[in-house]
Amino acid sequence: MALNTDPALQNAVVYSIYVRAHTEEGTFRAIVPDLDRIRALGTDIIWFMPIHPIGVKGKKGSLGCPYANRDYRTVNPAYGTMEDFQQLCDEIHRRGMRVMIDVVYNHTSPDSVLWETHPEFFYKRPDGTPGNHVGDWTDVIDLDYNVPALWDYQIESLCRWAKLVDGFRCDVASFVPVAFWKKARAAVEAVRPGCVWLAESIHRDFAAYCRSIGMYAARDTEAFEAFDMEYEYDVRTVFEKQLKGEAPLSQWTDLLEFQEAVYPENYNKLRFLENHDVPRIASFIPDEGRLANYTAMLFFLKGTTMLYAGQEWENERLPSLFEREPIDRATGRDLTPLLQTLSRIKHENLAPDDAFFARAMDKTDVAVMTRLNGNTKKVGIFSLGGRAVSVELDVPDGSYVNLIDGSRVTVLQGALRCDGKPIIFTLPR
Repeated sequence: MALNTDPALQNAVVYSIYVRAHTEEGTFRAIVPDLDRIRALGTDIIWFMPIHPIGVKGKKGSLGCPYANRDYRTVNPAYGTMEDFQQLCDEIHRRGMRVMIDVVYNHTSPDSVLWETHPEFFYKRPDGTPGNHVGDWTDVIDLDYNVPALWDYQIESLCRWAKLVDGFRCDVASFVPVAFWKKARAAVEAVRPGCVWLAESIHRDFAAYCRSIGMYAARDTEAFEAFDMEYEYDVRTVFEKQLKGEAPLSQWTDLLEFQEAVYPENYNKLRFLENHDVPRIASFIPDEGRLANYTAMLFFLKGTTMLYAGQEWENERLPSLFEREPIDRATGRDLTPLLQTLSRIKHENLAPDDAFFARAMDKTDVAVMTRLNGNTKKVGIFSLGGRAVSVELDVPDGSYVNLIDGSRVTVLQGALRCDGKPIIFTLPR
């Protein structure tokens, strides 16, 4: 792990905002009135998807993709001014939350400031024209980290932003040399001590393919040398297969225990049910009872919890990256009370250094998870199928308080009758 990773990040809740989609106005200023509500969810860190100007050349859709960055050192004028963003950061800090911004360091738009001023910083095709390694990313051109001067420029850009923000979510971080990220982390630490670093590591199969065609793609174990947190894409494919009924739940829970066994001490995987690149969880699971179980399980997993704005209202439609599609706040559904309770449990009852265990009852789609620390045992029972079922447990017979709703649950002869609602309780070990 990175030497100065803060273990407390394990208990943090990150709330992801796409400025274009978050409000009807789609601006920095329009977010300020929503900050108290976001904080009340139990949020510790707000992560803004890219806030920089978007390229025009080769853009996708009518507005272009925020990950086709035109200028690393300023903000998208459609969102507001640098002063507006400064005010937004100040308001977030005033409420006790931290700010993380997205940095897209693998590529830029074809009409970026860097291409215009430093074409030598870019990957070139055999004919000398700029290109990219991933064919369907047609609106970007790749940077070339074999050029030392590029490192200096990018690190200087990070240090500038670190005077304002508290962390960086690094897009497709696996494609950028780990050595660069380690150097950048050291430089930023002098400007913003305790800066938070989140890597968008990539899916296992995609990483393997990229390496097979000669691309650089860092392994998750390597990236942890520079980052505090990484995406859980190493197990995401199996999770989605389970959602679709194409893989047993036990295949996923086995991988969770594999993570616990092979990653460094204090490893931290960002845990999410959805993000801007994958379908909304409510599109898989429209049933609120089942969704409550998946949501409770999300918070019980070891690692930082991430919510994507709109998840609290059970949005089923994923906002387009290329158009302006505001999130739907009028669904008539609201997970806010549950999210607030789960955030409190995460902050007060779960510990960063818990040992984590998971098993599955495949016939009934029940996940049973245990966290152990010192003299305390924490048990989570999640009926992902939403069914009532009897669950065998290695805990003493007795009555326990379900921390989610305050009800009593009873273990009798080594079994607990789950009524289909999520359960979390603690007991002496």
